[in-house]
Amino acid sequence: MKGHKDILKVGSNEMELVDFRIFKRDGDEIYEGIYGINVAKVREIIRLPMLTELPGTPPFIEGIFDLRGVVIPIINLAKWMGIETPEEMAHNARVIITEFNNMLIGFVVHEAKRIRRINWKDIEPASFIDGGIDGSKITGMTRIEDDTVLLILDLESVVQELGLYQPSHAKLDEHKDRFSGLVLLLDDSSTARRIIKDALTQMGFTVIEGNDGEQGLEILEELYETHGADLTSKLRLIASDIEMPRMDGFHFAAKVKEDDRFKMIPIVFNSSISNHFSESRGKEAGAEAYLVKFDGNLFFDEIARIVQAHTV
Repeated sequence: MKGHKDILKVGSNEMELVDFRIFKRDGDEIYEGIYGINVAKVREIIRLPMLTELPGTPPFIEGIFDLRGVVIPIINLAKWMGIETPEEMAHNARVIITEFNNMLIGFVVHEAKRIRRINWKDIEPASFIDGGIDGSKITGMTRIEDDTVLLILDLESVVQELGLYQPSHAKLDEHKDRFSGLVLLLDDSSTARRIIKDALTQMGFTVIEGNDGEQGLEILEELYETHGADLTSKLRLIASDIEMPRMDGFHFAAKVKEDDRFKMIPIVFNSSISNHFSESRGKEAGAEAYLVKFDGNLFFDEIARIVQAHTV
């Protein structure tokens, strides 16, 4: 985020969130929803600019505007989540300009409050969501002061609904059914898991899925009980997201590389965070590669390269 110095250490299992608010009208009552987005995805926060409308687009797309020579789509998060909001809140709206998946997108919110540092172990998967919000749009939740709940949105679902997630499969023919063995896939976004699993399966791998780093370690223990010392040859690769409840990808990778049973299994980070700092942190954590979701051609080539390099 512009003007904000990231001092988080690799393996600390911490993240920083921009705390923002969306207000909901229910009859005569107004309720405050508390949400968060990773600071690593935030470029800046601005007032709602004059927009150019785009006919024929979903209602949650407010329009586009030019930010220093870059045309950026603006998404109204309340509309995307199906929340009825008070009209008066529009006057003080803010736009959070984000960069993820190598794209710039703006999100309309009612207030941007503060930056919070939170440990991933305090973020739980969104096992239940009430208040009329589709649970598939939420990846995690945590308690803050006064025992109130902060929700973390699955912004990759927004990209999917916009039709911007269009993985290229031009390189698939080169790698289709070339490989065998297991791949452990960790990602808290069901949207991302579905896309990545499909790509890995078409390459010939059998994919084992997990939602976060803690579950990833549990799966590794179970696999070791089954395969013992042969696990290194059976499990060809670990493909992990960075942002995950309970244990993030960096902390998970550090744990794996500390364990003699698992340290030779290659790890690839596949994250929506598209900045050089996160890429450097990924390499420092011991990953063989840091890929930004979802460049299909690069994904196929890098996975093939890494698996072949570790084939005995």
